[in-house]
Amino acid sequence: MHSSANIRALKGLALSLLVTFLAAGLGSIASMQAGTFYQQLVRPGWAPPADVFGPVWTVLYALMAIAAWLVWRKAGSFAAARGALTLYLVQLAVNALWSWLFFGWHMGGAALADLVLLWLLIGATTIAFWRIRPLAGALMLPYWAWVTFAGFLNYSTWQLNPQVL
Repeated sequence: MHSSANIRALKGLALSLLVTFLAAGLGSIASMQAGTFYQQLVRPGWAPPADVFGPVWTVLYALMAIAAWLVWRKAGSFAAARGALTLYLVQLAVNALWSWLFFGWHMGGAALADLVLLWLLIGATTIAFWRIRPLAGALMLPYWAWVTFAGFLNYSTWQLNPQVL
């Protein structure tokens, strides 16, 4: 019995990582030329270099996946945490859309609107996760903070590049 519970837990973690990094992958398709495009933009002086984003996002996606897995484990099933996990999936989709809006389609204003929606969804997800498993909510906080920063960066970059974005 104990062994089957461990196998179920590992399968759940693998599924959470798969779903989360699948969303990351869908967004990254739009970001294939992001480094070149980003370098061509006028950026605020406080903007990080392009090579910072990949490692930061990798860590954030891993933390998000672990948070979702912890919620699933604590609840015992997807159905038992349907609201929290549905919020999680919706915010993943909105997250992936941002890369398409900003890097793929060069729509700075729409990307900013997407980030505002994403920020609200992350907040709702964090609260929902926290209520089920406080550690899961805490694991969402770096992501929420980074998206807050990304919102200011998106806005500033959009304002500095009206002809491109």
